[in-house]
Amino acid sequence: MVDVGPLTASATDLVRLATIPVFAAIAWRDIKTRRVPSIYWAPLTTLGAVLLYLDWQQAAALGGLNYQTFLVSTALGVGFLIPLGFLFHYIGAFGGADARALMTIAVLFPVYPEITVARTLFPLEQAPLPVFSFTVLSNAIVCGLAYPFVLAVRNLAGGTVSREMFSGLSVPVTDLPTTYGKLMSSRESGGLGDRLVTAVVPRRRGLDLDALRMYLRWRGLTLSELRRAPAHYRDPSTLPDDPNPPTDGAVTADAAVDVGGDSLAGDGSGGDVPPVSDLEAGETGEYDDPWGAEAFLETTDAYGTMPETLRHGLDHVAEEEAVWVTPGIPFLVPVCAGIVVAFVYGDLLVSALGALGLF
Repeated sequence: MVDVGPLTASATDLVRLATIPVFAAIAWRDIKTRRVPSIYWAPLTTLGAVLLYLDWQQAAALGGLNYQTFLVSTALGVGFLIPLGFLFHYIGAFGGADARALMTIAVLFPVYPEITVARTLFPLEQAPLPVFSFTVLSNAIVCGLAYPFVLAVRNLAGGTVSREMFSGLSVPVTDLPTTYGKLMSSRESGGLGDRLVTAVVPRRRGLDLDALRMYLRWRGLTLSELRRAPAHYRDPSTLPDDPNPPTDGAVTADAAVDVGGDSLAGDGSGGDVPPVSDLEAGETGEYDDPWGAEAFLETTDAYGTMPETLRHGLDHVAEEEAVWVTPGIPFLVPVCAGIVVAFVYGDLLVSALGALGLF
């Protein structure tokens, strides 16, 4: 045990406690860029493996029930969360960074820590199953469930009251260059029946804005060019002979240069655009591949985007001045919150179930 003034804990638990600022920094990066390089996880996983070995040595020296508890808790955490991370990534429920975070947690937080601060033992509550990584994950899920209410408060603060206020944000199209998330599909509601359906059934999640950026960069188009001449660019014959690299759709440093949205694209070299007066009088036309969506998706999967989803999203941003966007919550944000709550309080879910008499 290490005694640091009012704080007492094992050396390995103190090191684990010191990783919280690292997870906070990673979560902040996830918020700002939705990109967390793999290199961030290697040091944490390696550190977790070293701490796990040291804990194993100490538990083996003590023997008895302590050793058995350590082995069972570690086996459950590692044996469940690492395959779960692989599975979620495989089916597309998690991105690569989210899956690696889950695997890192399994190795870094095997059993419950015991940290005493001013004669108070933390965590305050322990789950019956002493697998600390399970507690971190369940806390992350509970914290994530609060996100719809955060969206609602944000919408209310902006003066927006709508049935979508719990699942998305109303975003001006000109803000899309620096926005992460997915478009929320719109429905026409001309008749009473349509309006009733629209009022009851939530809008479906639509085009990923990363995929939109990839498409525009691939064509060398800007969003303002597309919006000025949608009938022209809907024609697949206007696709470039030599498309640009689509990139990964991330927001780039110059994404906010043009408030008109031009910086959504790569170089703005979309070719000659007919005069607006000519386009307004033209026919939309029926094509086998409107917008060249299939041609684009033959070159990249664009995060699993389907041609019809891309077409619908392009129609939407071409016509509207503001769109509803489901921003989604970066998984590493509730994970970081779950770690903090786990160290201080313990397992929120188990405590809630216990209060209801269900555990």
